[in-house]
Amino acid sequence: MSDAHAKKPLGRPKGEQTENAAKRRKQLVEAAIDSIVTHGMSATTLATVSKAAGLSQGVAVFYFKSKENLLTETLKKHYEEYQATWKRAQADAPDDPLEQIMAIVYADLDPIICNNRNLTLWNSYWGEATARPNFAELCDHYDKERYDMLVSLCRAVEDQMSGKQWDAVSVADTLDTLTDGFWIRIHITPNFMSLKEARGVIARYLATVFPQHESRIFELARAV
Repeated sequence: MSDAHAKKPLGRPKGEQTENAAKRRKQLVEAAIDSIVTHGMSATTLATVSKAAGLSQGVAVFYFKSKENLLTETLKKHYEEYQATWKRAQADAPDDPLEQIMAIVYADLDPIICNNRNLTLWNSYWGEATARPNFAELCDHYDKERYDMLVSLCRAVEDQMSGKQWDAVSVADTLDTLTDGFWIRIHITPNFMSLKEARGVIARYLATVFPQHESRIFELARAV
């Protein structure tokens, strides 16, 4: 046996190591979400997260180095899930700009996205975004793709908008503001409005912008 083979360290295959690392990172991210939702961001530490994940603090330090890195990765993973949801909704919608607009906007009001756990998490991060530039940068990066898509779709039906007060950007801005407002209001006062009622508000808004499509808009809203 050559010296090279004799000295080769034994260990797990690389694929198994990668899979195990991904599993542990996911454990820590899920535990971080639970901690933020239950105890708040300030009380969330590598020690509390690793304990909740059933791992040693050394494992958390190995994978994330710091609480800031863990929180940033948690926000990124959460945004990736959110992004996948609205993109899937758009892909499943017919090839019609107005229906795709409604699909993207209503994805924000899908119970998978708009639930107490997620809303608590989003609002915790939003509250920290001004003090933590890395949070704000991540939010801007992911939000921009969705916003640009909304503007693009609104441009495709801009000639169908009622009156001169509406244009693609103002409609996209209003839709964004509506769903952000619903998230905050439902988080603070859960009984104020149901998701069905929120979808109805959006439908009524769109019906004022596209009055010639009023029946179809309300029909789509009821079908959700």
